[in-house]
Amino acid sequence: MPSLGADFHVASHVQQAVPPPVGGAANQDASPSTASGRIRQRLRAAGVSFFANDNIAAHLGEGELEALEGEVAQQVRGLLKALVIDVDNDHNTAETAERVARMYLHEVFKGRYHPQPKVASFPNVKELDEIYTVGPITVRSACSHHLVPILGHCWIGIQPGERVIGLSKFSRIADWVFSRPHIQEEAVIILADEIEALCKPLGLGIVLKAQHYCMKWRGVKEPQASMVNSVVRGSFRTSASMKKEFFDLIRQQESLL
Repeated sequence: MPSLGADFHVASHVQQAVPPPVGGAANQDASPSTASGRIRQRLRAAGVSFFANDNIAAHLGEGELEALEGEVAQQVRGLLKALVIDVDNDHNTAETAERVARMYLHEVFKGRYHPQPKVASFPNVKELDEIYTVGPITVRSACSHHLVPILGHCWIGIQPGERVIGLSKFSRIADWVFSRPHIQEEAVIILADEIEALCKPLGLGIVLKAQHYCMKWRGVKEPQASMVNSVVRGSFRTSASMKKEFFDLIRQQESLL
């Protein structure tokens, strides 16, 4: 297993305010006739960013996700035609555009368009203060540069505070966060932010180990290369012994694979 001791520090993910478009772009969505145009206009008016790894579910109106699916399918069909694929007569690609639209909006990028899964927290009545870890949790994401898969596993460690959440909820939140186009360095920060908001742990650690198909399938074509990064917060950051215990525990979990 690659060394997991190094920390990668990236500025905390905040859905950023977006400045208004400049010049002639200011009126590009003045009277939008498409679902995507109306959504973009609404996001800009609210000063909300819509980067690839942002969740925009709170800004979608009733029926807009279905309308967006139809619009995406139309655009994918145009892409296939631009690639000189005969989608009108090729039985293998006749419904590809619709499949791809459903896949993007409801599966591989669902973390952008669907709200956060409901997660209930419970009081830590036994005042548990020992570290526990959860993993390996399967990671299925996509590179925001090439929109090809990022596949791997993550491990989450917690020193509980006053609230705890069920173990399965870590998997649900991780799946929701990773189901967006990402760069790996930012993905762990976003996941850490979400977990902190849900249960406010005294200590939190996340390790992500993944293969990037933009490096494995194309480009340099290195089939064995992987990336490992981590984030530690709270007691895992301030206490060397707590940090060591976290990394020791997840090494034990990986040895069971």
